[in-house]
Amino acid sequence: MVIPIAITCFTRGLDIRKEKADVLCPGGCSLEEFSVFGNIVYASVSSICGAAVHRGVIDTSGGPVRVYSLPEGKSSSQEATGRAVSTAHPPAGKRLKKTPEKKTGNKDCKADIAFLIDGSFNIGQRRFNLQKNFVGKVALMLGIGTEGPHVGLVQASEHPKIEFYLKNFTSAKDVLFAIKEVGFRGGNSNTGKALKHTAQKFFTADAGVRKGIPKVVVVFIDGWPSDDIEEAGIVAREFGVNVFIVSVAKPIPEELGMVQDVAFVDKAVCRNNGFFSYHMPNWFGTTKYVKPLVQKLCTHEQMMCSKTCYNSVNIAFLIDGSSSVGDSNFRLMLEFVSNIAKTFEISDIGAKIAAVQFTYDQRTEFSFTDYNTKENVLAVLANIRYMSGGTATGDAISFTVRNVFGPIRESPNKNFLVIVTDGQSYDDVRGPAAAAHDAGITIFSVGVAWAPLDDLRDMASKPKESHAFFTREFTGLEPIVSDVIRGICRDFLESQ
Repeated sequence: MVIPIAITCFTRGLDIRKEKADVLCPGGCSLEEFSVFGNIVYASVSSICGAAVHRGVIDTSGGPVRVYSLPEGKSSSQEATGRAVSTAHPPAGKRLKKTPEKKTGNKDCKADIAFLIDGSFNIGQRRFNLQKNFVGKVALMLGIGTEGPHVGLVQASEHPKIEFYLKNFTSAKDVLFAIKEVGFRGGNSNTGKALKHTAQKFFTADAGVRKGIPKVVVVFIDGWPSDDIEEAGIVAREFGVNVFIVSVAKPIPEELGMVQDVAFVDKAVCRNNGFFSYHMPNWFGTTKYVKPLVQKLCTHEQMMCSKTCYNSVNIAFLIDGSSSVGDSNFRLMLEFVSNIAKTFEISDIGAKIAAVQFTYDQRTEFSFTDYNTKENVLAVLANIRYMSGGTATGDAISFTVRNVFGPIRESPNKNFLVIVTDGQSYDDVRGPAAAAHDAGITIFSVGVAWAPLDDLRDMASKPKESHAFFTREFTGLEPIVSDVIRGICRDFLESQ
């Protein structure tokens, strides 16, 4: 008597290496959940048990199935207790599949989700497969569809690898097979490196990210990460990604000395409030943990990190147009301002940009409500005409607080003022700057050439050393761009 080999609902025809094999399908292999290509004759990428259910050889309670595998282009068959059901490799270049109806999915759980799985030697091949099985169950329960959640997969190991993107699959059964296809990579569990890579490279429009929908990364960590995860968590928050940490098998006391940072979970998550972390004791018997995790991922009102420094700030630029600047250097100032502005997501519901040029007088070049596209803002900045005159920076700060920030005082965005000047002010800057700080406006002061360091520090918000910058030459403004952007994002995160 031949004892059938126990297989899973995910096992495909091509996974059976023999020309003939007796297998045992488990119960619960629902046809809707597993890809089946063909009719009577089935493609080798089909689920064996799914094909058997489709053909009526077994029902969803499972049972024995005989699998025949023949060379490509030939036919093969499966049978169960005398009844036959055929399967086959698809003809070269042709996929035997009826066009599926597009499923809309769970509209109440709209999210763009990256599963970041642990593929390190720390987890090992066996637990890696159990992890994939769990992720498949989570993906299935989410209700993936065109109008519901979209998911992709990234594997953390020595070097991160994006296995598939959000745009690649919009049905649950295709996602399940794609997860099953993922191979174990090994190496160190460089979770921080993988999380940073995911935040920066995965959630792009080209990769299928949708506007106005929460971006989520679910990070699975078996034990502990091999690298620093705190900085990666900060980068993810800057990009508006809600980080969930699913920790499995926490390090035992004897292992704690190997962990770089025992509090890595709290430092990586979007908010340290308990909502964004989830723990399972091991990878066995995890079915009961699927639904609670899915409920978290679908509670979108708590996805607080969708607001970012890139889409939730008002930035006014106060630009020195005095005679000492000169027209060519004034152009370099405008380039500096444009390079900062173009980093932000300018829209009617996103970041807002305004600009004021000053000498002894002040001129509002445009206010926060004038332009709500990046293209328009950059075009207007490039065409600002150089005024020429004296330098009254204090009056300019007061003018900007009153006339530019005043009309938008009810805005939910955080307010920033970036001052660019090349010389000493003829009036007091300390009082107007203090009034701006009191009004909730964070000031970055950028000095060039003859700008006194004392004035720059007096105008800048605290801590002074990270809000005041100086360069001797106008060409030195370019390297300061990234410092100001990172400073705005840091201040925004701390204010949240």
